[in-house]
Amino acid sequence: MARVFHFCAAMAPALLILWLMQVHAGGAIRTYLALSAAAGLLTVLVFGAFGLYGREMFSNQLMLRTTVVAWSASFGLVLLLHTLFRVIAYLPIKMAVLWYGATLLLLLAGRLVMLIFFQRQIRQGHFVGRSVILGATENGGRLARHMQQNADISSGLLGFIDDRAPDRIDSSLRPQLIGNFALLEQLIRANEVDQVLMALPASAESRNHHYVALLRKMPVEVFLVPEMQAFNYALPRVAEISDVPMLVVSEPPLQGWAPAYKRTEDLVLASLALLLLSPLMVLVAALIKLDSRGPVLFRQRRYGYNQQLIEVYKFRSMYHDQRDMDAAVQTRAGDPRVTRVGRFIRKSSIDELPQLFNVLAGSMSMVGPRPHATATKAADIPFEEAVADYVARHKVKPGITGLAQVHGYRGETDTLEKIQKRVEYDLAYIENWSLGLDIFILLRTLPAVLSMKAAY
Repeated sequence: MARVFHFCAAMAPALLILWLMQVHAGGAIRTYLALSAAAGLLTVLVFGAFGLYGREMFSNQLMLRTTVVAWSASFGLVLLLHTLFRVIAYLPIKMAVLWYGATLLLLLAGRLVMLIFFQRQIRQGHFVGRSVILGATENGGRLARHMQQNADISSGLLGFIDDRAPDRIDSSLRPQLIGNFALLEQLIRANEVDQVLMALPASAESRNHHYVALLRKMPVEVFLVPEMQAFNYALPRVAEISDVPMLVVSEPPLQGWAPAYKRTEDLVLASLALLLLSPLMVLVAALIKLDSRGPVLFRQRRYGYNQQLIEVYKFRSMYHDQRDMDAAVQTRAGDPRVTRVGRFIRKSSIDELPQLFNVLAGSMSMVGPRPHATATKAADIPFEEAVADYVARHKVKPGITGLAQVHGYRGETDTLEKIQKRVEYDLAYIENWSLGLDIFILLRTLPAVLSMKAAY
């Protein structure tokens, strides 16, 4: 049914175009119909190649992105077919765009309707696949709870199968106990079970081997359930190492072309910012020299990518002889160490502008978790002790601005809650990084700075 719908969705807009173009000649009508039929056939073939007719079709996944890519590839092949063989004499650009857009809307709407239909069927207790869990074990109980919380049309849970006496089974699982393996065999022979999920302990090797040998002789899908506790900290991805499938627990946040994209973004934006802000930076440098003795720039060692120490540049905002190289004492309101010019440039974050040179040098990024000095504390507790996941924020380069800053967490961290929230936003940024998120943060940075809150 999905293939028929996709075929019709690709072909129907072409018929609409035929009507809009007021084509009346019999030969032209036949060629347009041939091209539209080819579009429908190509769409079904390409969608199959993208895996849209596999088990995932019955999952709760939206699959909208895959649908867009697959239809774009299909339509590209249609245009290539038309260009190479001149199936029809002329296809106006407007009509081609209408065809692409109309089919795309039909395909996306069809997927949403399918999901709504699935949810309705699930509420009524109807499933495409009927599953039983072999082994009323602790791991089997975790799987059952997960399946009930994430109801899927492809696998409705009938209950547990276990050969042990009921008094040896956890009391919380007994209500879902169907019976023993002999009953399971009867259910399979009666076509009342489609999937057997084996949740016996890995240590029960002989029992696992025994049941696998018996189930392989029956017309039923059999799955070996991994340790469900692993999914508490594993990513929703499986990779093969030496042909052995393994759960991915952690991976670098920027992979593939992402580091190149982000580096290009940094170079372009930092160069533009320096070009536009250089008059302001020269003026600030002059004011700093006139206000107090000492160098214009302040260099401080902070933690960067992979917890490596980097030298971060700032405009000097304190009296040179009272500078704090490790930020052992955080700056507070009315801090006597801060100069007159320093108060303004700190409050407006102008003191951070020299970090554009850090970005060009590659030790920092335009957007990322803010780099902290080596001795910074929250409520007299070092950051890495105050927050368990603190070090994880060093999985990417530190940034001039970040998600925490645009949400108001900038400046002094005098309480544990402030550093905890800052790290929470930093980790959310790392897990959800995209160029779009970077642009969003950069656009939000100026209003956050203009509010002039929490920076002394």
